[in-house]
Amino acid sequence: MRLDLLSDLNAARDRREAAILVTRLGDGSQRLVQRAGLSAGDPLFEELERRFRSGSSGQVTDPSGEAHFLTVSVPAPRLVVIGAVHISQALLPMAEIAGFDVTIIDPRTAFASEDRFPARVLRADWPEDVLRAAPLDPYTAVAAVTHDPKIDDFPLMAALNAGCFYVGALGSRKTHARRVERFQAAGLSEDQIGRIRAPIGLAIGAASPAEIAVAVLGEVIGALRLAVARDRT
Repeated sequence: MRLDLLSDLNAARDRREAAILVTRLGDGSQRLVQRAGLSAGDPLFEELERRFRSGSSGQVTDPSGEAHFLTVSVPAPRLVVIGAVHISQALLPMAEIAGFDVTIIDPRTAFASEDRFPARVLRADWPEDVLRAAPLDPYTAVAAVTHDPKIDDFPLMAALNAGCFYVGALGSRKTHARRVERFQAAGLSEDQIGRIRAPIGLAIGAASPAEIAVAVLGEVIGALRLAVARDRT
């Protein structure tokens, strides 16, 4: 790989940006395609889009019959939980076992304490401040579970604007209806608002915090993997 391409690839990884190294097998020439710069005019456009979603490398053929190898680099899936509550305590270990990089955000220090959560995942600050330093991206899931719009609303809107692969919020249908009104007033589109999973989690009749955590994680994994499975059919 050329040094300039390697440098660009490493920089993209540091920024949690997806990139694909395209190698033309006929002559070994290479180019780097970053997700943010993917053009509909690229001869491999549809295949590159699928690979950005699936994260899988492999050989493909362009419309002219030229063979290419796609080396795909996508960020590890991340789960940002807004609210250091009992659901979050149960969700954290399960999500880490499933391979997610987890962050728990809550400005309420009575909840966001190291007695309840390990320091490595805890951010006892307002979401606005945390997300300014670590922006959301399409490979991140956001689960808002505080029941407090002063805490939940900003990260939910930020997640929708960033194209996060999963956006879920705790609360009843009445609570969500009020949330929809606030988000409409803030200028979000119907399509964006319609992406919010509310009430959060799979409909499995979950009652306890641990059961709700299972339902949330199942829905997050489904959002991450089912789109990839549909691409392969």
